[in-house]
Amino acid sequence: MLTQRTSLGGSLAVVLWAMTASVASADSVARGAAAFHRADYFRAAQELAPAAERGNPRALGMLGFMYEHGFGVPQAYAAAADLYYRGAVQGDPFAQAQLGLLYDKGHGVPNDYVLAYKWLNLAAARSNGRQRDAYFRLRDAVASKLSTYEIIAGQRFALGWVPEQPAAADVHLTVK
Repeated sequence: MLTQRTSLGGSLAVVLWAMTASVASADSVARGAAAFHRADYFRAAQELAPAAERGNPRALGMLGFMYEHGFGVPQAYAAAADLYYRGAVQGDPFAQAQLGLLYDKGHGVPNDYVLAYKWLNLAAARSNGRQRDAYFRLRDAVASKLSTYEIIAGQRFALGWVPEQPAAADVHLTVK
């Protein structure tokens, strides 16, 4: 009986810790987004980095944008691509669209219009309103560079895509 209580108590502690970490992550992302919108990019990076390390898809997308454009962190396309990818595979539309644009430009990743089409198509499908319309326009602009067969391939890649569950962070981001 004591073993069951100890096991239950341990399980409950893990669940409560996970809930607290999730709330802390959400607060960190909100503070980071607010700092970004105030153009306090250094503070935004400081707030977003821990949430990104924990795999928060919104933080990954925002921090990727900061690395892509050099806001508060050194401009680094490869780091931006990695962050976008980690957010995109979890289903974040912003990260998906930005990753698609990197594939379109060949920044930090090889230039690949089919993969650009795939990620922009997924972003549009997971968005709504003006954001959806913008992603569809970007996807269609990429499609103008593709043959019919390449468009079909991009559509098949998008149809076969399944979001991943976040894994433990392998990369540690530090902002000084």
